Amino acid sequence: MIELQNATKRVGTVTHIKPTSLTLQTGHFNVLLGATGSGKTSLIKMMAGLDPIASGKVLMDGQDVTRLSTQKRKISLVHQFFVNYPHMTVFDNIASPLRVAGMAQSEIEGRVEEAADLLQLRPMLHRRPHELSGGQQQRTALARAIAKDSRAVFLDEPLANLDYKLREELREQLPELFAGRGAVVVYATSEPEEALLLGGYTALMEDGRVTQFGPTADIYRNPENLAAARVFSDPPINVARVTVVGAQARLAGGGGWTVTGIADGEYMVAVRPHRVTPLKASDDDVELTGRVIVTELSGSDSSAHFQHGEDAWVSLAAGVHPYQVGEDHTFYMNPAHCRYFGQDGKRVA
Repeated sequence: MIELQNATKRVGTVTHIKPTSLTLQTGHFNVLLGATGSGKTSLIKMMAGLDPIASGKVLMDGQDVTRLSTQKRKISLVHQFFVNYPHMTVFDNIASPLRVAGMAQSEIEGRVEEAADLLQLRPMLHRRPHELSGGQQQRTALARAIAKDSRAVFLDEPLANLDYKLREELREQLPELFAGRGAVVVYATSEPEEALLLGGYTALMEDGRVTQFGPTADIYRNPENLAAARVFSDPPINVARVTVVGAQARLAGGGGWTVTGIADGEYMVAVRPHRVTPLKASDDDVELTGRVIVTELSGSDSSAHFQHGEDAWVSLAAGVHPYQVGEDHTFYMNPAHCRYFGQDGKRVA
C-alpha cells in the first residue's frame, strides 16, 4: 500500500502538486488519468522518491518513506522512453537491479527467464538494445520491473511511444503481467479509453490536484464534479448552459425536456459525444440542430463538431454519415444520459 498524507510539491514559488491525500492498494491497477501538465509525472516522482516533497508524508506499507532514497523504497519505474543500458544484453538489462541487490546468480537466472517468458523475450536475451524494435525495448524495461519484485511499480505512460498494434497488445497484457505479484502498480495515462481498459481504480488529475478517486467504471459513470467529467472524456464532453423551471430543462440554443429532483435555476448540463447522434433512437430524444464546423471519419466512426446556439457540441456516432461543413444538421440526445452541475462545478444530478 502507498499512502499520501497531504503531500505537496513545489518548485521555487510554484506549487506543482497541491495538498494530496491518496491511498493506493495492491491487487489492481491504480491509474493516474489527466492531460499533459496535470501533475501525473510529478506525483509519481514524489511517490518514487525522485523528487522531494514540500510538505506532508509518503508511506509504504505503513512505513514513513518521505525522506528515504529511491533505492531504499524498493520500487521500479518504467518511462514512456526506452531506458535500457545500450552496452548490455537484454539478459543483463533485466538482471541489472538483481545484481545490485546482491542476489545469487541462480536466482537471477530464474527471475530473468521467467520475466523474459512472460514478455516473449527469450529469443532476444543475448541481443543488445540497438538490435531490438521499439516494442521489444519497452518489453525489456517492463521485464526488468517484473523481475525486480518491487514493493511498487510506476508506469509513466509506458506505451505512449509505441505503434498502435503494440500498444493494444501490451495494454491487454499488463494487468495479467503484474497480477498476484504483491506490488502496488501505478499507471499514468492521458487517455480515458486506456484507463477504462485497464480497470482497477483511477485518480483523475487536473492542475496538480486529484479531483476524484475510486473504481474506474464508477468514476466514468458518476463524475462528482464537472472537472472530473471533462478529464474522463475523449472527445471532450459536451457542456452547455441549461435553465430549469418547473421541472422543465431548456438549453439556451433551443431544445427542452422534463427533469425531476432538480430545483429551479441555472446549471451546466454535460453529455458525452457518443450520446449525441445523427439518428433518432427513442421518443424521448431531444432534437438539436446546429451548423457543422468540423467533421472527421475515424475508422468506423464519424464525428461532427457543430454549433448549437452559443455552445459548441460534438457528436460521435458509428458508421459513415454525410455531414457537410457549413451546413445545418439535426442531431439527437437522450436526456437520460445527461449529468447536471451547479455553477460551482459540483454535480447535482
